Amino acid sequence: MFRKLFKPPGTPAGTIPSGQRIYAVGDIHGRLDLLDALLTRIDIDSQARPAAEEQVIFLGDLIDRGPQSAQVVERLIEVSKRRPVRFLLGNHEEVFLLAVAGDAEALRFFTRIGGKETILSYGITPEEYDALDYDELMEALQAAVPQEHIAFLNSFEDMICVGDYAFVHAGIRPEVPLDSQKVKDLRWIRRDFLDHTARLERVVVYGHTISEDVDWGPNRIGIDTGAYASNRLTALGLQEGERWLLQT
Repeated sequence: MFRKLFKPPGTPAGTIPSGQRIYAVGDIHGRLDLLDALLTRIDIDSQARPAAEEQVIFLGDLIDRGPQSAQVVERLIEVSKRRPVRFLLGNHEEVFLLAVAGDAEALRFFTRIGGKETILSYGITPEEYDALDYDELMEALQAAVPQEHIAFLNSFEDMICVGDYAFVHAGIRPEVPLDSQKVKDLRWIRRDFLDHTARLERVVVYGHTISEDVDWGPNRIGIDTGAYASNRLTALGLQEGERWLLQT
């Protein structure tokens, strides 16, 4: 899908400061092919619009489940060197960083939430993966992951606010002010956030929770469209009071 202008009735109003343009990108989960396709769509869309101060915000969960997590990280390191981009740390990056830092329990959990595919993307073969115990797997993973990747992921943010919008990975604790949110909620929350229908400080743009298409809530916009399985990676474009979608 190339460009779809969309502002459903009943969705929360919000504006971006004049002269700025935002593209927010949902959970990539190791799909380098979809990332490259969406970046191309963003470039074409941007060139068709008036000049603006532009940034692309990635909402986290670059890795796991899909086949090319290491390659996605490498590509986004390259992208970060040539255009304005910002990154939020997802729950999958959180667990990965704990595992590669030597946390044995995190490694075990990592392998249960799609981390096997990430480990294989760093050059460990399926045969090696199956033959290694957890101590050996930890050693192999630590040897395989470049320090540049670890430093890059460790540089990610927890929340980004622009105009009337707050960008987070998972959501927010509704009754807590934005400046007092806990990192755990920003990366992991689901139902307490998704079930909340009252007004929030800002319109929350988030990933983390998969929906078949963009989830337009009364106070939020969810753009995790399950790219690793659906082949649909979504970006939300924002400029002044306008919203539009780009999807693979």
